[in-house]
Amino acid sequence: MGKFKMRTKDLRGMSVEELEKTLRELRIKLMGLRYKAKVGLLENPGELREARRNVARILTVLREKREGEKA
Repeated sequence: MGKFKMRTKDLRGMSVEELEKTLRELRIKLMGLRYKAKVGLLENPGELREARRNVARILTVLREKREGEKA
């Protein structure tokens, strides 16, 4: 995933299954980044912030999609 911001527009075009898969991958990456930050090996602290924000974006889009299915 590297240093890039996931665009909400792109996320909305993904299926629920794709979003859930991406979310799992991002959470694993986030766990690794948190570990590196604790140990002091994290070179770019902005990466941690961006990963958290990407997780939040995916969760928001997932919630929107699930609410849309109910309506």
